[in-house]
Amino acid sequence: MRSSVHKPMTAELWTFADLVRACGGTAQGEPAAAISGVSIDTRTLEPGEVFVALKDQRDGHEFVTKAFEAGAGAALVAEGYQRKPGDGALVRVADPLRGLEMIGRAARARLSPAACVIAVTGSVGKTGTKEMLKACLERVGATHAAEKSFNNQWGVPLSLAGMPAATRYGVFEIGMNHAGEITPLAKMVRPHIAVVTTVEPVHLAFFPTVEAIAEAKAEIFSGLEPGGTAVINRDNAYCRRLAERAREQGARVLFFGRHEGADIRCLKLDLGPEGSEIAVRARGRDVAYRLGAPGAHIAQNSLAVVAALAASGADLDTALAALSAITAPRGRGARTLLPADGGSVLLIDESYNANPASMSAALATMAAVPRERFPRRIAVLGDMLELGSEGVRLHEELKVAVDAAGADLVFATGANMAHLYGALPAGRRGAWAETSDAIAAPLLAAVRAGDVVMVKGSLGSRMAPLVEAVKARFGSPHAAT
Repeated sequence: MRSSVHKPMTAELWTFADLVRACGGTAQGEPAAAISGVSIDTRTLEPGEVFVALKDQRDGHEFVTKAFEAGAGAALVAEGYQRKPGDGALVRVADPLRGLEMIGRAARARLSPAACVIAVTGSVGKTGTKEMLKACLERVGATHAAEKSFNNQWGVPLSLAGMPAATRYGVFEIGMNHAGEITPLAKMVRPHIAVVTTVEPVHLAFFPTVEAIAEAKAEIFSGLEPGGTAVINRDNAYCRRLAERAREQGARVLFFGRHEGADIRCLKLDLGPEGSEIAVRARGRDVAYRLGAPGAHIAQNSLAVVAALAASGADLDTALAALSAITAPRGRGARTLLPADGGSVLLIDESYNANPASMSAALATMAAVPRERFPRRIAVLGDMLELGSEGVRLHEELKVAVDAAGADLVFATGANMAHLYGALPAGRRGAWAETSDAIAAPLLAAVRAGDVVMVKGSLGSRMAPLVEAVKARFGSPHAAT
């Protein structure tokens, strides 16, 4: 994971004096060059970036000197840090995370009044929606967006701190797995537009009900700027609850979806194996666009993008043209064609994470692959985590989606996936094991030309190594077309 937000070395993101002022720190030394970015990881730090020594799994202060060896322009450190030979300019603060937050707030405050900031949350689809918004808005103005899934207590301020003052559109992702986590992040971002993609049964280990998850997602409206807009999925069961919470904050509500009551309404959706053709009613007229990534769930999220674009005032025709080039990223639906004796294997990498909604969506996307090209469908499924007491039931209920997808063979890993695996007929069982590495050998032995292989599971299920194992088994991969 990349843990920095930077601009080209020729661009000055912060003057050193402004950076020190923003975090309320004390300067020691002067950087040799302009501050071009912000980083919390020496492995990905680029010259000119300021290194923030956060305390997480490791204490970032252990890596300050290494950061300067990598070309850091400065380092944000705790007041008690002992300077070492080789260290460059230091900014001392009481707490580096609080200092990073202050820099993030300062970056947000220095934007032009004409700038538009959008925040995205939801049980599923946050990152994909954010990436689609970024691609669209780049067509119409200077755009800054969070990298990857930088959506937590350090990712949001890091993304804000790396935002240039000349930004016209800012797009941020906000995540949570406990109540109360979104509120401080939303108030830091201060969006003009807040998007909730959907509310689904995820993180149930930390919430008593799905209704409680909806309330936690609704916290994003607490950060809306006066006169802001809430973009809400009209097709979701919790849309009215979300709309009520948004209006309590004085927000205008804009619904998207296929429901006849949606303000941004899908009029036509033609799902194809390699993308979708979509038509919507927006701003009183019909707008058509092509979406380059396949899947009904991605198409649904694109409706949220249209709604956010409409709320921002961006030119829809210009902006939506970017969606034709959208492809699914690694771990989130990326497709790779692998050469095999007698043909090829299509690998669908959904290994980044999983919950009941995204698992069903991934299985449906696999089902859309034409059997004329790939006659056999293999689902490789890892446990969906953080589901609490509902875990067994939700895994068992996946059989409906597995059956609907026409999965010919299922490989499964994890204690909860054992319940799904046991419910399958013997002829569709590939292998089950406690851990993902234990199913690698039988999986690789089973895959052959003409197969589509979809790999999905929660991060803790460690499904990504299986994706790499399949790639290694079949040689040089190339992106599917």
